[in-house]
Amino acid sequence: MRSDAVYRVLESELAEARRRRGGTPEVLDVGGGSGVWAVPLASAECAVTVVDPSPNALATLQRRSAEAGVAERITALQGDTDALDAVSPPGGADLVLGHGLLEYVDDVSASLRALTAAAAPGGAVSVLVVNRYAAVLQRALAGRVSEALRLFRDADGRLDGPAGDTLQRRFDSDVLERMLREAGLAVETVQGQGVLSDLVPGSVLESGTGAADMLAELELAAAARSPLRDIATRLHALGRVPSRSR
Repeated sequence: MRSDAVYRVLESELAEARRRRGGTPEVLDVGGGSGVWAVPLASAECAVTVVDPSPNALATLQRRSAEAGVAERITALQGDTDALDAVSPPGGADLVLGHGLLEYVDDVSASLRALTAAAAPGGAVSVLVVNRYAAVLQRALAGRVSEALRLFRDADGRLDGPAGDTLQRRFDSDVLERMLREAGLAVETVQGQGVLSDLVPGSVLESGTGAADMLAELELAAAARSPLRDIATRLHALGRVPSRSR
């Protein structure tokens, strides 16, 4: 994960949290029940609380954390953003994650306000969402042009119809940044994850020509560079919670 643009931003944020706190950073991972982010962050010596409504996902988290030897650094709680203040103390986390969350919630604005309230003054909220324009591009390149057009035209970037859509919405960078600001966050980072890696054929990466290393370098360079950022599979934003005035 250290070559991932999102993880690099989080590493920098947690280094600052260690200096600010003078000890172990407190991370709250909302909707991250399977441990994709929680386990690596616990391995990086953070105390991580994971809140997720799915008992199956939390069971996967417990198994992964035990296998990685970091179970004592992870607290698993069943719940969602609607009851976040009941399961996690407000204003206590140095870093709050909402990765793969906002596409599914009923009320994005309310969920972002809950994530913001859970972060300590001066702390940060990190969100990772599916990019609507990447979804349009991927379907068009696969020959599913009617789906691409429907996604492009739909206000929420979702596919209605008989097949339905597993997501309630997809985002673009402008909408994501605006919603974070409306939640009271100062937006410091908007970048892409999976800018080109999801478009390059696997055969190229397995060719033994060093393409995989060069692609990883290109991904990091392109992550924050518009317009490449704006076609990434996922969009990542980091917002800062205002510090209390003295």
